[in-house]
Amino acid sequence: MQQSVEFEDTSRSLTETLQALVSGIRGQSITLRELMDAVGEQGLLLLCAIASLPFLIPVSIPGVSTVFGAAIILVGIAVCLNRLPWLPKRILDRKLDTAKLVPALERGIGIVGKFDRFVKPRMTHLTGSAIANRINALAITVGGILLMFPLGLIPFSNTLPAVAILLLAVGMIQRDGLIVLGGYAFLVGTKIYFAALAYAAFSAGQGLMSIFSS
Repeated sequence: MQQSVEFEDTSRSLTETLQALVSGIRGQSITLRELMDAVGEQGLLLLCAIASLPFLIPVSIPGVSTVFGAAIILVGIAVCLNRLPWLPKRILDRKLDTAKLVPALERGIGIVGKFDRFVKPRMTHLTGSAIANRINALAITVGGILLMFPLGLIPFSNTLPAVAILLLAVGMIQRDGLIVLGGYAFLVGTKIYFAALAYAAFSAGQGLMSIFSS
């Protein structure tokens, strides 16, 4: 029988919680399985927050987009269904280079720290019910899908969905509906941005076709 997912409010700031987790990373590499063991079964939303951090800054870490993007999608689905997530072994046990990952996480935590003091319980109707949290978790899943789009070399293509995921996760953890709304705003902005990119690519293709056909 599957165990349901439960979440607890944290008495520490999110920055302190994330920093404590990152400070515990040791060795030359780490796997998603080890990160999940560190956050525990009640830290699924925290895992989504951690997984979004490397994408807040312009850094390329091989394998991170695939591993963290897939984790965010599957965790989002699990939270939506109120079940613990199933993750494939190749995602759980893929080794990530800590020499590149830890500095990226720490820089991401620095960004989180800038708005951490503004996060507080409010508009709790957006985070205080099972239905609201399932909708929010579905939004996190959509953000994870957008994060995995093969557009890493295009500016903001990873940053925008990562911010959306981070705000949604933080808002749910801290019961802050206003932060959750910010996550939805970035999610909508990401979709508009991707649609604009697709339109630009289509227009460029049409232009090239007209040149070669003339």
